Amino acid sequence: MPRRSRLLAPVAAAVVVIVAGIMLAANFWTDYKWFDSVGYTSVFLTELRTRALLFLGGALVMALIVGSSIYFAYRTRPAYRPFSLEQQGLDRYRASVDPHRKMFFWAIVGGLGLLTGASASAEWQTYLEFANAAEFGVSDPQFGIDVSFFTFVYPFLRVILGYLFAAVVIAFIAAVVVHYLYGGVRLQSQGQRATPAARVHLSVLLGFFVLLKAAAYWLDQYGLVFSERGYTSGASYTDVNAVLYAKIILFIIALVCAALFFANIYFKNAMVPMVSLGLLVLSAVLVGGVYPTIVQQFTVDPNEQRLERPYIQRNIDATRAAYGLGDAEVQTYDAQTELTPAQLAEEASTIPSVRLVDPSVVSQTFQQMQQVRGFYQFSEVLDVDRYQTPEGDTVDTVIAARELSGPPEDQDNWLTRHLVYTHGFGIVAAAGNQVDAEGRPVFTEYNIPPKGELSETAGAYEPRIYFGSEGAEYVIVNAEPEYDYPLDATTEEVPTTEDAVTPTAEPSPEADNAQAPASTEESPAAEESPAAQESPEAQESPAPEESPAAGEANDSGQATNHYDGEGGVQLSNFFDRILYAVKYQEPAILLNNAINSDSQIIYERDPAQRVEKVAPFLTVDGNPYPAVVDGKIVWVIDAYTTSRGYPYATPIDLADATEDTFTQSTTSVDTLPGNQVNYIRNSVKATVDAYDGTVTVYGWDESDPVLKTWSQAFPDLVTERDEISDELISHMRYPDDLYKVQREILKRYHVTDANAFYGGQDFWNVPDDPTKEGDSPEPPYRQTLRFPGDEQASFSLTSTFVPRGRENLAAFMAVDSDPTSDNYGKVRILELPRSTVILGPGQVQAQYEADADVRSVLLPLEQSDSSRVIYGNLLTLPFAGGLLYVEPLYVQSESSASSYPLLQQVLVGFGEEVAIGRNLQDALNNLFEGGEQPLPEEGTEEQPESGGEGGDPPAGDLAAALQDATQAYEDGQEALRDGDFAAYGEANERLEEALRRAEEAGGS
Repeated sequence: MPRRSRLLAPVAAAVVVIVAGIMLAANFWTDYKWFDSVGYTSVFLTELRTRALLFLGGALVMALIVGSSIYFAYRTRPAYRPFSLEQQGLDRYRASVDPHRKMFFWAIVGGLGLLTGASASAEWQTYLEFANAAEFGVSDPQFGIDVSFFTFVYPFLRVILGYLFAAVVIAFIAAVVVHYLYGGVRLQSQGQRATPAARVHLSVLLGFFVLLKAAAYWLDQYGLVFSERGYTSGASYTDVNAVLYAKIILFIIALVCAALFFANIYFKNAMVPMVSLGLLVLSAVLVGGVYPTIVQQFTVDPNEQRLERPYIQRNIDATRAAYGLGDAEVQTYDAQTELTPAQLAEEASTIPSVRLVDPSVVSQTFQQMQQVRGFYQFSEVLDVDRYQTPEGDTVDTVIAARELSGPPEDQDNWLTRHLVYTHGFGIVAAAGNQVDAEGRPVFTEYNIPPKGELSETAGAYEPRIYFGSEGAEYVIVNAEPEYDYPLDATTEEVPTTEDAVTPTAEPSPEADNAQAPASTEESPAAEESPAAQESPEAQESPAPEESPAAGEANDSGQATNHYDGEGGVQLSNFFDRILYAVKYQEPAILLNNAINSDSQIIYERDPAQRVEKVAPFLTVDGNPYPAVVDGKIVWVIDAYTTSRGYPYATPIDLADATEDTFTQSTTSVDTLPGNQVNYIRNSVKATVDAYDGTVTVYGWDESDPVLKTWSQAFPDLVTERDEISDELISHMRYPDDLYKVQREILKRYHVTDANAFYGGQDFWNVPDDPTKEGDSPEPPYRQTLRFPGDEQASFSLTSTFVPRGRENLAAFMAVDSDPTSDNYGKVRILELPRSTVILGPGQVQAQYEADADVRSVLLPLEQSDSSRVIYGNLLTLPFAGGLLYVEPLYVQSESSASSYPLLQQVLVGFGEEVAIGRNLQDALNNLFEGGEQPLPEEGTEEQPESGGEGGDPPAGDLAAALQDATQAYEDGQEALRDGDFAAYGEANERLEEALRRAEEAGGS
């Protein structure tokens, strides 16, 4: 090749190395700067030191073992090689290798060392758990060893053993190649196939391999506690009575075989290692394979229930302990299916707390009424929290952060996305148990700048949201003027508590018009709603000095902001700008003149990702939620310590266990990562400040040994639980994903008797969500309810079970979600008697659609071309000795893109009866045939009962008349098109009669 061409390859290689080095340096330095900005450089340095230690250790072990083997093979090469065609063919290769043998040697050893070191550094978490292991204080039932051995020590021993196996095998292969190349091994020669030195060398390597195999057999006996051979996870009868002894026998045989291999140093006989190897293989097949199979097939299978009983019980006890269900309480609940009006009146106090506002439906309403500008965004499934009213009452509250999705489409470029549109603005909240006269949520916090009850009770707070799940990957602040909020912001007329209609009070007459869109040409959801009106609050353009939320006004009709937080990395020098330009592959970071020494780059903005980066050993819940705490918006994130190393516990796939209709139909709620675990604890609750990005990791379950282990590894990371403020703790809750994992486990492990568990007749399933298409599991619901036997209602997370293969209700599950309660985290299950049939969620939904009275109301809504019906969350709650189903029904106009769902009807079910009403009061009256309830709360006007004197008529009569009118009109139009005037006249008579009945029913 020409000299110039020969230089291209090394130059190209050098360029690749330089570019890779710059990219690596950029990522390394920007990571360090990020950890420094959040105050957790100790985490970064601890991980770095551990990775470096393991890299060096793995590289040295591999390099020493393989390098020594190659070196010894070369040094013991025969001085004279027999003359043969084989050796003549190898002479050419020797002639090529010999001049460069040192280069080949270091390239092979160095390359293997680098690969092994990189692989070993990835095991840094396994090493830190091993080095900092904390005891569980619980012994496994088979070996009597503390569980920490299986959780922390056993995995690391397996890792070490794996790398040693790899090193010895590669050393053996390298030795064979070198010996063959230099004549120490002669595959095609007559007589001795290997020189004495080569035989000794290979025997020693085989001896070490078999010695490692002996260690593996010894370690295998402890791995039996994770066996899947038996009926349940963990060591089974066959494992304990056959496989365990087989492993010990194989361990002894492997030691003997290893000794024979080493002895061949002196015997120098090829038959010795061959016999040893044959003995080991034969023993592994007969003792380790055939014998356990015979025991399983001829002893266990015919007597499985009796022999496996103690091991099934071990699995039950371990699984319930590993998933935090050891204290789960299951009680028989003789659910009533009939209720008298007097009993209904006794339960009236629980009705006003029922949360009818569905957080998965009203997101559209929030979007239309409180989006303000098209570039603001709410999550698809809103969150449910608790806040106090000015009167001091705590109510379930649907809450969302108004995040910034990005600049308007026609202004979307690098500068606006990363330097101008940098943050969202404010919290929007609505009462969970109130709607206004038109079925819209009653907002307790709204508008820009924010105002409402939440601001009154919590005080003024910083509304700007620089850290959230929406928006650009990174933003640069204090460069260009940042868009803050529009000074001429307009929203729809916002219903507040002054306009509220509680779900248990009668709606105003306007609501009647919104309940029958089928009788009008356009849906009242669009027509009646004052969607075009500005709220009086929004019309006012507050001066910057009037509100702590105000930005700097300018002539463009918008306020701008100057970021004064510490949430980013200072771009104080040209070198940092170069590195960030390389990191994000964006030269504008380097070239933009507005970026100066006061500018900060804010990245890793997603709250969950920030927590995962600060505490990489945690698994983060898929649903962070915002809260207003101590004058600021914070994201509250539940996080879990997990393990796959709890003996006898059944493993579960986190992604499968946490999947439901929310995770499948939205992007705002995520499932957990798809990895197998058999131990989980909500040991950490973290917060991320939405303004400055401060990450605080609070130790919640400080008794958790996994958290203790990681706290020793990262001593400056976890903040003690005592430092959580009272206001913050009032907004913490039992996490969704942990509940769903526990719910999945309890489908089988509510059964605690081994014989009953083996039979499996009492196993449950989580019902499919009947309000959504598909077969996704029903999500758990947050609601305030009074559990049977409790004096006070509590904020709870609830779900239901149905028997396996059937649809009737089997059990109701609730966990106290209020961290200030003594019962926080207590799992309680109401198991229904098998002799009483209680409708399950799917059956109740089917009953709604089949009941004549319900259909008379639903049919006009469903047949309307201008609107569609949306079924809300089907809540189940203990009520009056039975179980009450409550489901809000929303109607949304199809005629306008700006329409949103309005709560128009409420469906209820108790026992085998169902009913519908314009509100919960009306529905319960229809269900229980007019039972009287002291429903209106203090400060609201007493409303007459539906259908009573002076009151509104029953909704069913009006709906039936409207339905008949609609049908008569459609029949007349069809007859007119067909030219059948007789039928047209008859249809008009029916239309006139139906309208007369509608007038009478409407009280006209």
